[in-house]
Amino acid sequence: MSEQKIALVIGGSRGLGKNMALALAKKGNDVIITYNSGQQEAEQVITEIEKMGRQAVALQLNVGEVNSFAGFAAGLTEVLREKWERSTFDFLVNNAGIGINTPFESTNEEQFDLLTNIHFKGVYFLIQKLLPLIAGQGSIINVSTGLTRFALPGYSAYAAMKGAIEVLTKYLAKELGARGITVNAVAPGAIETDFGGGVVRDNDQVNAFVAANTALGRVGLPDDIGGVVAFLCSAEARWVNAQRIEVSGGMFI
Repeated sequence: MSEQKIALVIGGSRGLGKNMALALAKKGNDVIITYNSGQQEAEQVITEIEKMGRQAVALQLNVGEVNSFAGFAAGLTEVLREKWERSTFDFLVNNAGIGINTPFESTNEEQFDLLTNIHFKGVYFLIQKLLPLIAGQGSIINVSTGLTRFALPGYSAYAAMKGAIEVLTKYLAKELGARGITVNAVAPGAIETDFGGGVVRDNDQVNAFVAANTALGRVGLPDDIGGVVAFLCSAEARWVNAQRIEVSGGMFI
């Protein structure tokens, strides 16, 4: 009997991360999620996963605080040992993030640093810290954005950080290949969530604009994304590596 697979979804308490966590559980994986401040939301996700017959745990983590990663890794190690009698997990999904929409000329250093810490520096050093805990033949999924392919005003800093993540994805695939670890980036298009203040979901004009510029004629939903991440964390995707996979319904093609 093969060992039970465990996925760690960073930022898995709401929105896309919640959908990814649930999709991974539906595929038969046990799931660990992190949350920044929404503990109650995270616990609700855990309850949903446990109703599927899978084991799940929620841990607090602020991905923008690199100096907290050693403590997080220590806590994760303890959870793996106590709940699963393991020293490793199999799949790491780097999903946590925020959205800031500001014109280039008015983007300030504080906003830039916040985006850097959460979307690039935090991801870079969190992977580094967790690498000893990722099992061989495992997978890392980095969440990017359609905004690295097409440009919409106001996202210069956010999209630049995600562009860096896409380059990092290829380098990690190269350097971790000897351990059989695949590394891919998933790039969602515009999705109806509370991300960025819920602008795509709640602003009818934005929603209509996106739908009109998407080949499939609608805005994306969280359910459009989670299954792709779950697939990339499966044996069927073992030969998919170093790829940027856009999941946008054909936005701006």
